[in-house]
Amino acid sequence: MNDYKSIWTSTTVWGGIVALLAGIAAIFGVTFTEADQATLTEALLGISSAIGGIVAIWGRIRATKQIGK
Repeated sequence: MNDYKSIWTSTTVWGGIVALLAGIAAIFGVTFTEADQATLTEALLGISSAIGGIVAIWGRIRATKQIGK
């Protein structure tokens, strides 16, 4: 497999982050169901994709050189 993707586009990474945060929250008495964790993971993936798009567009607008060969 030679296809790569950013760590931030990995559902596994986001799921791990959500599980970690849910574990920390449980220490403080806050509980999440598995469905809540799945929903939060999907929301974070959507947010990170949107932020990536905004950064890409902003970078192109601020660029001082043309795209070319």
